[in-house]
Amino acid sequence: MHAMSGANGTKQRTDWTTVNWRNANRIVRNLRQRIYRASQAGDLEKVRSLQKLMLRSYSNTLVGVRRVTQINAGKHTPGVDKLVVKTPATRGKLVDHLMTCQPWRAKPARRVYIPKANGKQRPLGIPTVGDRCLQARVKNALEPAWEARFEGTSYGFRPGRGCHDAIAKIALFAGPHRVKKWVVDADIKGAFDNINHEHLLKQVGDFPARALITQWLKAGYMEDGVFNATPAGTPQGGVVSPLLANIALHGMEECLGVRYNVRGETISPRAVVRYADDFVVFCERREDADMVREVLIKWLAQRGLHLSSEKTRIVHITEGFDFLGFTVRQYKSKVTRTGHKLLIKPSKKSVQAIREKLRTVWLQHCGSNAAAVCKALNPIIRGWANYFRVGVASETFGKLDAWMFKRAIRYVKHTHPNKSWKWCKEHYWGKFNKQRQDNWVFGQKSSGAYLRKFSWHKIERHVMVRGTASPDDPQLAGYWHARTKAKAKDLTPSYQKIARNQHSMCPFCGDTLFNDEELHKDHIVPQHLGGPETYENYRLTHLYCHQQRHSRKEAIL
Repeated sequence: MHAMSGANGTKQRTDWTTVNWRNANRIVRNLRQRIYRASQAGDLEKVRSLQKLMLRSYSNTLVGVRRVTQINAGKHTPGVDKLVVKTPATRGKLVDHLMTCQPWRAKPARRVYIPKANGKQRPLGIPTVGDRCLQARVKNALEPAWEARFEGTSYGFRPGRGCHDAIAKIALFAGPHRVKKWVVDADIKGAFDNINHEHLLKQVGDFPARALITQWLKAGYMEDGVFNATPAGTPQGGVVSPLLANIALHGMEECLGVRYNVRGETISPRAVVRYADDFVVFCERREDADMVREVLIKWLAQRGLHLSSEKTRIVHITEGFDFLGFTVRQYKSKVTRTGHKLLIKPSKKSVQAIREKLRTVWLQHCGSNAAAVCKALNPIIRGWANYFRVGVASETFGKLDAWMFKRAIRYVKHTHPNKSWKWCKEHYWGKFNKQRQDNWVFGQKSSGAYLRKFSWHKIERHVMVRGTASPDDPQLAGYWHARTKAKAKDLTPSYQKIARNQHSMCPFCGDTLFNDEELHKDHIVPQHLGGPETYENYRLTHLYCHQQRHSRKEAIL
């Protein structure tokens, strides 16, 4: 970053290729931790002061622009201004614009639709890239203050938490030895589209960027060239929207009378687990479950929300319910003291969905060689298996492998209709994976590419996040570093070893490897200087850190 003096003072000219990301990440991380500590201590004046500092922070702007224009899935999706930011030069200009543009005026979101699992369409509101970057700045100021207040059983769209933590918590409440056998399986109807603005802004309080949040809530959206007002809701597609939804739904445990002892164990007749707008409430009696539903209806009405009559039901744990793609159910068992056993399996809908997805890829690659087929299918297999291997999934994995074998046979017969089965077997199946004694692995012998199997992914129980622990708590730095390193198991085997060698940290920006950025393998000693092809000479970096390294410019800030 260079500075230029002018008639109106110093103006920044950001050179994106020379940004010191290690320093920028450190500044943002330290500010988030200070906000968290002040909020935890109840020092509201200090919280507001630090939030103002975060909102003015140049490093926060850099981090926000990087997340929106390089990391997030929608980085190539434009808003109503049809602008996207793809080059280092335009990213630098955007940073300078965000640091100097006052006052800000939010533009309407662009309405798009994506398909839902039930066949319906989910509306998304895509803000402009400038609004998204500003939302990322605001989120870093607002989120740590609420992380110090959020309930421990809220797992959706929060740093350091995810679906597996919610499933692990449900496993604790749903065990056969537990007394809470009745479950209110609830879903909020159109939660993001119907949140009451007045209630949400009251929850936000006197946050320094409250006026900006109001603008985003009231900005409306454009659809087919027509402006539509947004009297309620926070549009899905905005960076800050999930956080605002969590703020609006904060207090559900208090509403239901959930209480804990000094060890953090539930001592009330009710317990709740929430992932964004999907949640389940465990009760001891059916009558209490009916009462819980009525209490929730009133509590949600104050927020402009309603329970979905289609998806909300009261079930006994032996009937089972679906949550986050899993089916949670107690089955009769003769080998347990209670006479029942809890099994958390991939749901039928999840299995059907992955089959449809895989079938589509197979059909799309008719005429392609086996290496291309494997390249397209392997990431899907690895991702699905890594998600569901925390449950009871061995049987499901075996059935999917058998199904994939049949699809492979259909592919081979379509590609070589006049060849014998013996010829097809010799050319497409073999012991491609040298680490396994499996002669029936589908692949291409000339390239060595092969198709992964679901059953190769070992079942591993997820270690649930501790209580109300937050990555913004500086006292838990060691705890979160250990949890971050454990994520290496989801990488390919070759990447796992490299990630462990460098403690799952990017050597250039100092941030965790697992911040949703694409990872690249880099040579410590370049090949043209005699660097060997060994694990000791490899390191994993973020894609954009790798690109910056090879720009051959010295990083300054």
